[in-house]
Amino acid sequence: MFEISFGELLLIGVVALVVLGPEKLPAVARTVGALVGRLQRFVSSVKSDIHRETAAAGLIGLKTELQDAATVFQQRIESEVNEVRQAGAEAEREIADASAEVKSLADVAMQPDARSSYETGIATEPNLAVAEAEAEAAQVLFAAAPDAPAPHAGLDRPDVDENQLDLFTANDKPAETPRA
Repeated sequence: MFEISFGELLLIGVVALVVLGPEKLPAVARTVGALVGRLQRFVSSVKSDIHRETAAAGLIGLKTELQDAATVFQQRIESEVNEVRQAGAEAEREIADASAEVKSLADVAMQPDARSSYETGIATEPNLAVAEAEAEAAQVLFAAAPDAPAPHAGLDRPDVDENQLDLFTANDKPAETPRA
């Protein structure tokens, strides 16, 4: 209780023997023992009273209910966290797969093709000017055969609606200022 070793108790006994003398020491030891016993009984009585009152108030049952609810809540949170981690890992795998697919498609698109675009009808070069030059060269080559269909029919320029604003044509009309 007080963490006093045997050597310390022996030292206290020797000091008490010297101070009190051999005649009074047994009576003082009985008195100290009785006081320590009374103190222990008082402490245990207080503990039992507190325990009895908390049991009567239902606090022990409430404590177990709260502990059970906390355990259930912790398990739910852990399961939700695990689900989120699994979804994140799945999303990362999908992103990695898509990234690998895009990279492989980009590598294929950037490789020089043995066929030219006028043979396939699809521009393989990323530069549109090069693709248009190839299309014009193909039309010149096929001009000798009038019955052959024109390559890239409808692919040279996109359809233009007359209601669309064309930002790349030269505007001959001067801009009008709005009137107030």
